[in-house]
Amino acid sequence: MIPPVPDFGLGPVPVPGEPAELAPGFLRLTAPNPGLMTGPGTNSYLIGTTELALVDPGPDLEGHRAALLEAVATRGTLRHILVTHTHLDHAPGAAALAAATGARVVGFGPAEDFAPDLCVAGGWTLRLPGENAMTLEAVHTPGHASDHLCWLLREDSMLLTGDHVMHGSTVVIRPPDGDLGTYLESLALLRMFDPPLHTLAPGHGRLMDRVTEVADALIAHRLGRHAGVADALRRAREGAVEDLLPTVYADVSEAQLPVARFSLWAHLRHLGSEGRAEPLDAAPGADTIDTRWGWQDA
Repeated sequence: MIPPVPDFGLGPVPVPGEPAELAPGFLRLTAPNPGLMTGPGTNSYLIGTTELALVDPGPDLEGHRAALLEAVATRGTLRHILVTHTHLDHAPGAAALAAATGARVVGFGPAEDFAPDLCVAGGWTLRLPGENAMTLEAVHTPGHASDHLCWLLREDSMLLTGDHVMHGSTVVIRPPDGDLGTYLESLALLRMFDPPLHTLAPGHGRLMDRVTEVADALIAHRLGRHAGVADALRRAREGAVEDLLPTVYADVSEAQLPVARFSLWAHLRHLGSEGRAEPLDAAPGADTIDTRWGWQDA
C-alpha cells in the first residue's frame, strides 16, 4: 500500500481574489486558475513593508495582476519579482507586472517565454529594508523542474516552496526536465536547514508546519509508488507507460491518468538509473514517454 500524503495545512484556505494577511509583511493572493494541477489556484506572496518583493506572479491574468497592483499600492513599492520556476501557472505574469511597476524580475534562468533581469543560483540573497527587515534566500530544489528555486524567508524560518511541495498533494515529475531521483534529493533538503524550517508556504494550498513529517511523508509516498512500478515491470518483464499505467495508478481518478503518465515515465527512468530497467527501443538517455522498458534482474 502506498502511504498517503497527509494534510498538515494550517491557516486560511486560499480563495482566488481574496488577500490573506498570513503574518506582518506577508500577504498571500491566489490567482483565479483553480484546477486539477493547481488546486485552489496559484499562490502569489507579497513580502515586505516598504520596498516589496513578490514571489511567483502566477499566470498572466489581468484580474490577478490588478489585485496584486492594488495590494502593492497600499503597502509600498514593488522592487523585485522572484520566480520559483518557469511553468505556465507561476511565471508568465512577471513581464506585464514588471512593465507596470519597474520591478526587477529574478529567476534561475531564461526559458522559452521567460527572460529574467537577473539569473541567480542557490545561496543568492535579497534584503528587504524596513522597520522589520526581511531576508530572502534562493534555495535550488531541482526535480519537479531543473530551474526550480524555493525562497527562504530567514527571519521566520519559512520556505516558499513553489511546486517543490504542495499542500496535501504530490507534484508531477515530467521528464526529461523533471527527474525523480533529483526530486527525492531535493525533498531531503527540507530536513537539513539550520535552524530548522518552521513553516512551508506552497505555491498551491495552505501553509504547512511539521516540516520534517511533510518531507518524510512525501518521500515515503514516492518510494511506495516506485516500489509498485518496479514490481509491475518485474512481473511483466517489459512494458511501456501505457501498459503499466492501469496497474500502477489504479488508485487515481480517470481525470488524473493523463498526468500520471509523466510521473510513471519518471519512475521508469529512475529504475534505469538504478540499473533495474533499461530502454528496449531507444538509446539510454534518448527515451520518450512511448519507450518500452525491460526489467533487469540483479
